[in-house]
Amino acid sequence: METMTVYFGDPFWIAVLEQRHDGRVRAVRQVFGAEPTDAELYQYLLCHRTALLVRVERAAAVADDAPAPAPIRNPKRLARDAARAARRSRPTTAAQEAVKKDLELRVQTADQRGRQRREEHAERRRQVRRAKSRVRHRGR
Repeated sequence: METMTVYFGDPFWIAVLEQRHDGRVRAVRQVFGAEPTDAELYQYLLCHRTALLVRVERAAAVADDAPAPAPIRNPKRLARDAARAARRSRPTTAAQEAVKKDLELRVQTADQRGRQRREEHAERRRQVRRAKSRVRHRGR
């Protein structure tokens, strides 16, 4: 089950996509600038739904701290609870932990890619210098 929560995290609006499965939570966050309208969120999900779901699947899973689902209750009570949750509209602590792990993982992979890119660039520069040196040594 996927749930998307949009909240204001000063100074930006943030959307957290949570996926709950077998007592585990995976979550990713997307930072928006200004407050997104419902239409903008819908359009964003239409365009980026697959990429978000792939990111959620790759995110680290964390044990779910939410209680077991309650039995079916009165619809009026459910409406009040939904309104209260909408006013609160903060992701769960398990989702926050999953987002943090996902961010750490992405930072690590970005660091690895950057290090590899720098090493490749240094190797290319070394090869160019050696080629120039060979040309000078041959007297051309």
